Amino acid sequence: MLVITENLKDDLRGFLKKNKKADLITTYLFFLEKRYRVAPVLFIRDKTIYQSQEMLVKKLEDEGRLWRETEIKIQMGQPTVNAETKKIYICPFTGKVFGDNTHPNPQDAIYDWVSTCKENTERVGGLRAKRFFVSEDPEVIANYIVKRKEPITKVVFSSAVTGKLFNSKQAVIDDFLKNQLRPLAFTDVPNQNRFQIEEGFLAFIQEQLEESRIAAFVEAISKIEELSPFTEQWLEEDAV
Repeated sequence: MLVITENLKDDLRGFLKKNKKADLITTYLFFLEKRYRVAPVLFIRDKTIYQSQEMLVKKLEDEGRLWRETEIKIQMGQPTVNAETKKIYICPFTGKVFGDNTHPNPQDAIYDWVSTCKENTERVGGLRAKRFFVSEDPEVIANYIVKRKEPITKVVFSSAVTGKLFNSKQAVIDDFLKNQLRPLAFTDVPNQNRFQIEEGFLAFIQEQLEESRIAAFVEAISKIEELSPFTEQWLEEDAV
């Protein structure tokens, strides 16, 4: 015997109050949606409908179709002077240096640097002096070559759907939920023919739509005083 809880009775009262002409199947599907917390979603890429986004995410994770763990290398800073540098421009106040092969416009860069450098206390006509050093001496240049730090390796996660990289698995999932799913009304699912219905969800629908289960629902509704008129209406419609 089907037992309808007080919370479900309240849900049904609210639904039928708003939808006084709702037919039996629509009302029954609403009941199932509330009872089993069905929240169908369409996985757009696969054109498949799943019972809920939680079930879809679990299925894709179990099958390894949602995210992949991968490693990336992160370079630690761009060298300002290297073994190929032939000419450098040096700030006398801070030691900041620009190389002719590591900066697209080293002379403009050094002018800009010394004209705004806080350590530059020299003034010409009230403005910061634009004084700097230039060297083409390989031995001087060698003093500014700093050994580049080794790149660090970091584990990140790539979306198996889009290929985009994310810092965490949860970020992959959040992006997936936001951009790859479309919610659907449960009442629209059984009769639609545009998309596939995931096997487990389809089996659930077919099982719940058996005549004996629908009859048990009608019987249970008939015992709720304020809802019993609807069962009479459904039975009349079925008899026509």
